[in-house]
Amino acid sequence: MSGTDLSVDVVIVGAGHGGAQAGIALRQNGFAGTIFVVGREPELPYERPPLSKEYLARDKTFDRIMIRPEAFWADKAVTMLLGTEVTALDAAAHVATLGDGRKLAYGHLIWAAGGDPRKLTCAGADLAGVHAVRTREDVDRLMGELDAGARRAVVIGGGYIGLEAAAVLTKLDCHVTLLEALPRVLARVAGEALSAFYEADHRAHGVDLRTGVMVDCLVGEGGKVSGVKLADGTVLPADLVIVGIGIIPCVEPLRAAGAEGANGVTVDSQCRTSLPDVYAIGDCAAHANAFADGAVIRLESVQNANDMATVAAKTICGVEASYHAVPWFWSNQYDLKLQTVGLSTGHDAVVTRGDPATRSFSVIYLKAGKVVALDCVNMVKDYVQGRKLVETGAVIAPEKLADAGTPLKELA
Repeated sequence: MSGTDLSVDVVIVGAGHGGAQAGIALRQNGFAGTIFVVGREPELPYERPPLSKEYLARDKTFDRIMIRPEAFWADKAVTMLLGTEVTALDAAAHVATLGDGRKLAYGHLIWAAGGDPRKLTCAGADLAGVHAVRTREDVDRLMGELDAGARRAVVIGGGYIGLEAAAVLTKLDCHVTLLEALPRVLARVAGEALSAFYEADHRAHGVDLRTGVMVDCLVGEGGKVSGVKLADGTVLPADLVIVGIGIIPCVEPLRAAGAEGANGVTVDSQCRTSLPDVYAIGDCAAHANAFADGAVIRLESVQNANDMATVAAKTICGVEASYHAVPWFWSNQYDLKLQTVGLSTGHDAVVTRGDPATRSFSVIYLKAGKVVALDCVNMVKDYVQGRKLVETGAVIAPEKLADAGTPLKELA
């Protein structure tokens, strides 16, 4: 294949959850043409969520987080082009250019490239010992420093990635300081009650958790990070720093080719971009979401990537499909399993179901009387049964929702 241009029926850009599911769904729906998956990393598709949980904690080896074994892709005739990326797109000619100069002529293209970790913009951000948690390489490098004796960790960012990493590092006998610029952790995705619960739990496990703090710069010695300087002048000693402050969608080649979109690229209900025969799915795809009152949003979740992949694949196969999936997420920290269904953004009322002191409870979010989301901590039944309430926008009296003795399915 070297040095020659190739003609492919479907090119999938990105070998993460969305890209892998797109290849699988194409074959499941009877697609018989050629499929190439272009992946920037050298690895076959693997699960991302365990990177900040079981993989970092070494509870799972890499082979156990692979989405499918190598033989599967060969059996399904899905060709993997790994260790390269699409750097340019000629939308009119239906040609994608790879980083090594090769050109792929395509019939359809599915963009599933996800996003890159957002970096700090302050001085010292490029020092050795400053880590993201986005790829296997990121986490392997981090584990190498832990093996070399790093024990003072500063985590910047109080979202899921930061909290999960803090929990694992604490388990690995690190002294962890977690910094969040906003007044509370999980501020963008959860209500105040859940934020307060997780802040208290991390502190109970020994994490020095600080909210409402700003980082001035990172300081180093010999090119390696040695501390984090805060805006008030305080310097926190650090052997390593983890930065978990969100992602930037990887869409530059699409935008350069003329794809519409401000935050990522905009897609319709079949996941089509404004470019002919080009679809976008997953973290980088901005779509009108029924569970956000029709607002155009990006969702960074495995659920979203998989469901969008299936819609795009079906559409290419001529099978009628439209994206209308209930958002769901999960996070494991210590002995706490958080399961979320729906989107709590814009809620105007909150019901706590159960006692947080028991470490098993749910927070139910209402908007104009309707159930719009649930955060369930060690409450699998509420999560499973609450899904129907979110799907239907059920209107239920708050006192009934609060009665933990009544199963939610009886209220549907």
